[in-house]
Amino acid sequence: MSSLRNKTLVLTGASMGIGAALARELADEGVNLVLGARSEDKLVATRNGCRARGVKAECISGDVSSSNVAQELVTVANEMGNFYGFIHAAGVLAPGPNVWELNKTRFREVMDASVTGAHQLIRHAVPLLLWRGEGLAVFFGSGAAEIAQPGIGAYCAAKAAEEHLARQLAAEAPPVTSIIWRPGVVETRMQQDARESTGGAARQLSKIFTSWRDDGLLLSPEESARGLVRFLQGNPEEYNGKIADIRTIN
Repeated sequence: MSSLRNKTLVLTGASMGIGAALARELADEGVNLVLGARSEDKLVATRNGCRARGVKAECISGDVSSSNVAQELVTVANEMGNFYGFIHAAGVLAPGPNVWELNKTRFREVMDASVTGAHQLIRHAVPLLLWRGEGLAVFFGSGAAEIAQPGIGAYCAAKAAEEHLARQLAAEAPPVTSIIWRPGVVETRMQQDARESTGGAARQLSKIFTSWRDDGLLLSPEESARGLVRFLQGNPEEYNGKIADIRTIN
């Protein structure tokens, strides 16, 4: 990844799943990282794995929807040197319940992880990137943004809003390459949670997610992460304000 080697990125959702795999892939390509997630122990393990690959890596545990956490992630990345942007991979699924069965706290958790977290990163990172005259903002989207799927209604709404934020950023800050990346159907804890979910729509949801596993349709986190790295090695500027996914690189 010659275009990003020795540059510094913020990566959220880095404690497990695609985010942790992506941290390792980026580190292998010489990218310095400031990692964020809520699970401190797993986050520290990801950071240590990145350092073992010879790059600078720091981690900050906390909820990226908090302005203080997002600001600290960006500040540390800027101080590390050659700050170039962020990849927002954090997300919460909350599978199983119908939308009216979700209480306010759970609904807000889903929206905060995707939408508020994305906005806080934009708030704190984009002024610095505009001052540089260039930068990268990658938002993890999903095909869920385009459907009404019982059992993950809040997640569908959150991803639709996050994808629009990415398009909005592309329109308002053209020097920053703003990309919606759909990582594919990946075997992560979210998949397991959906298969084992409870609530009014759980049976229907579990059937869909179980069929993906049983039909061999799931990518590994490593396969998905490598797909994004390969995409970024190409010409991501062509996708400013647009959706790219694992099929884009083939």
